[in-house]
Amino acid sequence: MTQEIRPFSIAIPQADLDDLIDRVARARWPHHPAGGDWSRGVPVDYLKQLAEYWAGEFDWRAREAQLNEIPQFVTTIDGQDIHFLHVKSQRPDAVPLLMTHGWPSSPFEFTKVIQPLVEAGFDVVAPALPGYGFSTPVNEPGWGNLFRVAGAWAELMRRLDYSRYAVHGTDAGSGVSLLMPVVAAEHVIGVHLSGTSPALPFGPPIDTDGLTGEDLRRAEHFNQTQQDGIGYLHIQATRPQTVGYGLTDSPIAQLAWIVEKFKEWTFPASKLPQDKVDIDQVLTNVTIAWFTQSGLSSAHAVYEGMQVYRQMAAQQGDGDQAAWGPSAPVGYAVFAGDDTIRSLVDPAGQIAHWSEFDAGGHFPAMEVPDLLAADISTFFDR
Repeated sequence: MTQEIRPFSIAIPQADLDDLIDRVARARWPHHPAGGDWSRGVPVDYLKQLAEYWAGEFDWRAREAQLNEIPQFVTTIDGQDIHFLHVKSQRPDAVPLLMTHGWPSSPFEFTKVIQPLVEAGFDVVAPALPGYGFSTPVNEPGWGNLFRVAGAWAELMRRLDYSRYAVHGTDAGSGVSLLMPVVAAEHVIGVHLSGTSPALPFGPPIDTDGLTGEDLRRAEHFNQTQQDGIGYLHIQATRPQTVGYGLTDSPIAQLAWIVEKFKEWTFPASKLPQDKVDIDQVLTNVTIAWFTQSGLSSAHAVYEGMQVYRQMAAQQGDGDQAAWGPSAPVGYAVFAGDDTIRSLVDPAGQIAHWSEFDAGGHFPAMEVPDLLAADISTFFDR
């Protein structure tokens, strides 16, 4: 088995770019009820305007060139090509930092935090989860199992000759990150997390008795989200192949599928997604998903991950992430739009670092990159 690490540059064929623009131009738009709010999903008028910008003004080639300024590589682990960013600090005492993104994203979610972290003394390694971004195509089922991904990440860091390293993860990447001390206990300095959940999305609602202030607000928001905000997760966790046909064949479907989350998960809730995030960065994320067909493969990863998650929850009796028992110090960055509640994720008081912020949401690397980079640095400065 080759352990070669190969340089990588993004080079989308012009024919694929022309096809994307043509498909958007020929989109078949639905009839829709009067009104333009988001209560039933992404409004048609808004999506039309965004699609016109995507096909007409958004400059993929310029974005591609910018992304290619970041050192990128591919290596094959357990038969799967893994794409990753690797940006080294000039400091001789630099600390390797393994960063894992979540859904619906890619390692380019971290674009705005990489340089501050490098300047703070980290060598940043940011792989794409199998089935996401350029870690495609997926050669066999099973890569949604976060244990398998964590094992692959440990092998990646070994190939890069890093014997001790820090870990950060968000969303699904937080699950991978919590498993790193399990699969590579002697190598992990600590684990820093964001975008976590206080309970299982398909489990019972949070009992709000005894909660006050921000914890009560977060619990009520989580319970409401369980009721009307996880339709996407139900579909991907049960019928990924079915929804995947639309995501693979229609750029409009892929655009709506992702941009809705930047409306719902940023904080504070805004009228439009671009009020909180750089819309070109969002469209870069969508465009990568389209070109790599990772709408379908990431949906399959969600499906497989939820199967494992449910099995673990059944064995442990709850969905408490602290029950996973990492052997390294753990730190949490809880942004204003997050629902994470300390008493639920840390009932034994074992978490080494806990920060709460009054800004930012589920995408802190895009919304409040300076806050995220500073908190990562603070935790690992310990």
